[in-house]
Amino acid sequence: MSVCALVIAPIRIGDAVMAQPLLALLRRRDPALQIDVLCPPRIAPVFRAMAEVGEVLDTSAAQPRLTRLSRGWRLGWRLRARDYRRAYLLGDPPGSALATLIAGIPERIGCRGDAHRWLLTRIHEPQPAGPLPRVEHYARLAFTPREPLPGGLPAPRLERRAALEQAVCTRFALDPAAPLIVLCPDTSHARCHWPKRHYAALANLLADEWPEAQLILVGSARDRAAATEIAALAGLPLHNLVGETSVGEAIALLSQASGVVSGDTGLMHLAAAFGRPQVAIFGAGDPRHNPPRSPRARVEWLHPDCDAPCIDPTCAQGDPDCLDRIGPPLVFESLSRAMHFDLAGTRPLR
Repeated sequence: MSVCALVIAPIRIGDAVMAQPLLALLRRRDPALQIDVLCPPRIAPVFRAMAEVGEVLDTSAAQPRLTRLSRGWRLGWRLRARDYRRAYLLGDPPGSALATLIAGIPERIGCRGDAHRWLLTRIHEPQPAGPLPRVEHYARLAFTPREPLPGGLPAPRLERRAALEQAVCTRFALDPAAPLIVLCPDTSHARCHWPKRHYAALANLLADEWPEAQLILVGSARDRAAATEIAALAGLPLHNLVGETSVGEAIALLSQASGVVSGDTGLMHLAAAFGRPQVAIFGAGDPRHNPPRSPRARVEWLHPDCDAPCIDPTCAQGDPDCLDRIGPPLVFESLSRAMHFDLAGTRPLR
């Protein structure tokens, strides 16, 4: 008889992507294991792109105005009928962790600090050497608390869906036969994003090199003003879809992209999980901690001598331009290499 397990998902897109190797390890250890995921609706498209996931359950089924205790109680009774034997707690959307107890799930596995300690039956303690990269942090839940992680953990992998890719091209009047190059401006932190004028200059370099390509801007609604400025500065007919796509539509665009340029964002991890040629631009963040895990990803980073990662609005080292100094020609050359050559650097990529 197969065992059913429930994964309580993290609430950020990048973290959701980096949870996939855990699911792959669980399935590798028990090929008959059935894995369902409980997550907010916004994150659901990420898990629907994972081959290991059976059903994606919505945390918003409980009324949003209820207290955490009331939400946990209602959700727990909803889960009880599914007879889950294990729960992996990677996050705690309101009431979700408590729901695993109320649902009577006998094994509740997580890391100290990721969920309420008293809810867990198997606790993984923090590492003495400091926080693990997120992939390893989640992957160790597939093992006993003192069991060392094996070498060569699988990288995050998502599955393409041709029907969704076609649908998103139809909706936004894109030609699925022409290359798509996706630029992902991010303005979530005041000084941790690549300058808008750099994105505009890069767009012109790309248009000159690949006039047949469709240049697309993708991001959240908060980045719409920045994307509009980028399009104006570029003076090109860019497809500005920032703030217009759902997460699922953004995933469908990234999954078929011929090239992607982004900062350290969830979209960066999505592009890597689909194995798309990409350049990830880092400033005061540290790509050695949670890099894009793909052989077709290239990272541009100046190794600033500071307390990275940092999101402060002012720079303690007096160098607020660590991203500004990563110029468009450098990123263009890096993306060109990622798009044109395979791992050996000898054959053109399709």
